[in-house]
Amino acid sequence: MNKGPVSQFIQHHYRHFNAAALVDAAKGYETHLLEGGKMLVSLAGAMSTAELGISFAEMIRQGKVDIISCTGANLEEDIMNLVAHTHYKRVPHYRDLSPQEEWDLLQGGFNRVTDTCIPEEEAFRRIQEHIHKIWKDAEANGERYFPHEYMYKLLLSGVMKEHYEIDPKNSWMIAAAERNIPIVVPGWEDSTMGNIFASYVIKGELQASTMKSGIEYMVWLTEWYRNNSAGKGVGFFQIGGGIAGDFPICVVPMMYQDLEWHDVPFWSYFCQISDSTTSYGSYSGAVPNEKITWGKLDINTPKFIVESDATIVAPLIFAYLLGW
Repeated sequence: MNKGPVSQFIQHHYRHFNAAALVDAAKGYETHLLEGGKMLVSLAGAMSTAELGISFAEMIRQGKVDIISCTGANLEEDIMNLVAHTHYKRVPHYRDLSPQEEWDLLQGGFNRVTDTCIPEEEAFRRIQEHIHKIWKDAEANGERYFPHEYMYKLLLSGVMKEHYEIDPKNSWMIAAAERNIPIVVPGWEDSTMGNIFASYVIKGELQASTMKSGIEYMVWLTEWYRNNSAGKGVGFFQIGGGIAGDFPICVVPMMYQDLEWHDVPFWSYFCQISDSTTSYGSYSGAVPNEKITWGKLDINTPKFIVESDATIVAPLIFAYLLGW
């Protein structure tokens, strides 16, 4: 692939330290795909609100992502941005806000994520109206689905199209739905839509069993990994840390140690973008070699860590992979 100006720039200027690690990780990802490997991308933090979809959606469309693990927030916030973008409020001076100013944002219907305020009425409630019907219809038909499958139904039904406020090509959830990319959403319950679903269960309007659970996600991921890890194997590109990263990567030691399936290959590429501090004992800050001791990575697995801001690093790596 001929590389464009962004790729040429990083190859020429990014020669040392975190910059060099970024280039090495991108080239490793590219090599993994060229050799027939598959790739899992995990999304922690608020990458959807950071509008990662501008580059990530194209990665999905071009077949450079085979499976996604994300938080419930990232699952829904891409759709929120899709249908309420013009109502978002940016607060560049967020570090200077007083408690009263924070309260005023809440009273005005805004929930702040760093410098970006999500408009509750336009974002949450606009989705709630439609997703509630999909949940109810599934329950009435005795059907159960995963959280992302309900979101796919919502997007593919077209009922939200009249509310789109960005070019749909910049929505990674639309790209994923159109390709039916498998998604794992551990801990979905702590997202806004998860809270809303729980409220319906508490009110007796829905049954908890209508939503498939995290255990069922792990069982499903076990089967997917078994079916896709032959040959070059499956790589792991981790943006941030937390449950979005730890949940899926654990499927390998679970199969090897708990099920005693000793023919299970390790993850065959690993890259983590992290700004967490290693010495604090956090999973997010753990260097890749620590994962060897947990049976997640092999001694010879290509390993990369870019200790920087994922909102800066991820689009640059994706740009390289897309030849921009």
